Amino acid sequence: MSTSNNNWALILGGSSGIGLASVKKLANKGLSICVAYRERRAGAKAAEATFDQLRAGGANIISFNMDALSDAGRKKILDDLASELEKSGGKIRVMLHSIARGNLKLLAPNIDQSSIIKKSLEDLDVDTSSLELPEAMNDSRLLNQEDYQMTIYAMGSSLLDWANEVRERGLFADDARIIGLTSEGNKKAWKAYGAVSAAKAVLEAMARSMALELAPFGIRTNIIQAGVTDTPSLRMIPGSSEIIKHSVIRNPFHRLTQPEDVANVVYLLSTDEATWINGTIINVDGGEQIA
Repeated sequence: MSTSNNNWALILGGSSGIGLASVKKLANKGLSICVAYRERRAGAKAAEATFDQLRAGGANIISFNMDALSDAGRKKILDDLASELEKSGGKIRVMLHSIARGNLKLLAPNIDQSSIIKKSLEDLDVDTSSLELPEAMNDSRLLNQEDYQMTIYAMGSSLLDWANEVRERGLFADDARIIGLTSEGNKKAWKAYGAVSAAKAVLEAMARSMALELAPFGIRTNIIQAGVTDTPSLRMIPGSSEIIKHSVIRNPFHRLTQPEDVANVVYLLSTDEATWINGTIINVDGGEQIA
């Protein structure tokens, strides 16, 4: 892949975690970057400080702290990006969807079942003296339809709206790459992860159809399934300490996935050598899913 700044990456959700790691990786590989994110003052200040450091090193980055999920926000971002592309004759080579905005609420009231678990084990002559059970979640706020719809759009179907508008404006390169992010929660149930799990399933289904129907436009669409990744979003999941502990234990390399691990594969998918990868889910987890 040419390292000319005529190749651009559009990163949706690039202020922290995998999105920010991908900004750094692709900028260091010579791509110009358009990054959209939504942060309050402290988060925005930290993100912009990182972008300024990259700019000081020669990176070409334009950034937007606005709602990328609204029609007005998407239009503003793409209007400004189109102007930048027109100046250089550039095109969008990579579009990464890394938006992590969703509801982490229970579907039903949580009941403490630790006594039932201990009794069942004791009936099987299992020593429970050192047994550690996760604390019961005591959150009375339950998921409602609005929560579901917002989460599914933000982390799932908004991918298509962005892809379609970029395509309709003629901003994609001839050999463009769309990349989305999923997790093991797409198939496994974690408490308070129901809405996000549904969004990931929608994202994957959408990406499969996009891989088929956008191929005539030269667009490849793939999904990365990262392992449990050490990001601010992970720490927001109720019971995240238990998820972290068990992930480290079962991972063959006994560590969490790092945002940089995933950013490396985002870059690999952007290369010329990855042109024949389309419509797939790539596990980036050190083998975590096999254990």
